[in-house]
Amino acid sequence: MKMDIIRLKNMVFYGFHGVEEHEKEWGGRFEVDLELHCDLNEAIATDKLHDTVNYEKIYSLINRLVTSRKYYLIEALAGEMCRSIKEKYPKVHEVTVRIRKPNVPIKGVLDTVEVEVTR
Repeated sequence: MKMDIIRLKNMVFYGFHGVEEHEKEWGGRFEVDLELHCDLNEAIATDKLHDTVNYEKIYSLINRLVTSRKYYLIEALAGEMCRSIKEKYPKVHEVTVRIRKPNVPIKGVLDTVEVEVTR
């Protein structure tokens, strides 16, 4: 069965993730996109918030995950986001997380590094 999708795009948070000491000390900007695959038929029929996935609560969860702990890798952070969403929101059958990290401390020129994880 084809799933419906709720997207939260370009959420921006300040976190302290990275391998370099200055990343953990000074922090930086992280951009997050989510795709929540779920069956929205009940919400469409009832027009009731409790029959869908409350994206304000999802935003709060992601904010807490980005700002409350330090990760070396954004891959690990993305995995924790997927795990937490699937654990707390059983209506979500599949979740895709994209985390972008601008201003990556590498010797080269690029706009951003992005990791995408789907569970």
